[in-house]
Amino acid sequence: MEVRLAFAGDVHFTGRTLGLLDDPESAFGAIASTLRDADVALVNLETAVTDRGAPQPKTYHFRAPKTAFAALRAAGVDAASIANNHILDYGRQGLSDTLDAAAEARYPVFGAGRDAAAAFAPWFTTVRGLRIAVLGMSQVHDLAGSWRATDTRAGVAMAFDPARATAAVRSARERADLVIVFMHWGVEGNSCPSGEMKTFAGRLSEAGADIVVGAHAHTLLAGGWLGHTYVHYGLGNFLWYGTSHSTDSGVLTLVVRHRTVVDSRFVPATVSGSGQPVPATGVGRQRILDKLATAQRCTGLAAKRPG
Repeated sequence: MEVRLAFAGDVHFTGRTLGLLDDPESAFGAIASTLRDADVALVNLETAVTDRGAPQPKTYHFRAPKTAFAALRAAGVDAASIANNHILDYGRQGLSDTLDAAAEARYPVFGAGRDAAAAFAPWFTTVRGLRIAVLGMSQVHDLAGSWRATDTRAGVAMAFDPARATAAVRSARERADLVIVFMHWGVEGNSCPSGEMKTFAGRLSEAGADIVVGAHAHTLLAGGWLGHTYVHYGLGNFLWYGTSHSTDSGVLTLVVRHRTVVDSRFVPATVSGSGQPVPATGVGRQRILDKLATAQRCTGLAAKRPG
């Protein structure tokens, strides 16, 4: 029994990408076929879905209309992490509206919620008898204290509470065959994982995570093996309004047999002038693959599965 998974990085609909929602069915373009080919496809939704709320004290503010969920669904994205440093750009009103819009669209989101229990709660799905749990968490320091979900306050599932984070993974481990953690972490523009990232990846692995993927750095990082856990530190931008740091993008595809990743491939893409990811070909495709091979050297991860 094999299950195919697909992961892509940061997605939002603002600036040049807002117009893509004029036709949600085609918002992601040709790359959507790679997402649809997977049994489960996941991205990071880097925006609030709201037209209310006050901008928070930070530099960049992202929000999108409710049709964002229609675009994700049409592209074959089954669920989205909202554990990131933009989901509360318009405060808790914006987060509440996002959760309401997702519920109205019957679209699964994870990694933030109306309290800590909801924020750390996994999204569950079953494919051909394989029960999968997916959790989202953020390790971005900006506004982490005020955006953190607590027992009495809505917010993001923060990695800065490692006891709660690892307990959530252990709990998911008891209820699922495969446990995935979608992280928001790293240093913007840095293609090598920080020591903080490596340490937390180790904690997630020890707690029972089978797969750990991440985004936030706005550039591609690489992946490999941490014991029996497959880790990919950074998926870069995917559907994105700007060109800073890097326009290199793509989709990570994993084939899983029971709890084991038996095949991993990266499908290169480039963020185009519209902000839409376009499959890379020829020299451009090979350049991205070579870049990932070079970046793998600083991950501290094994290139091959143990045993």
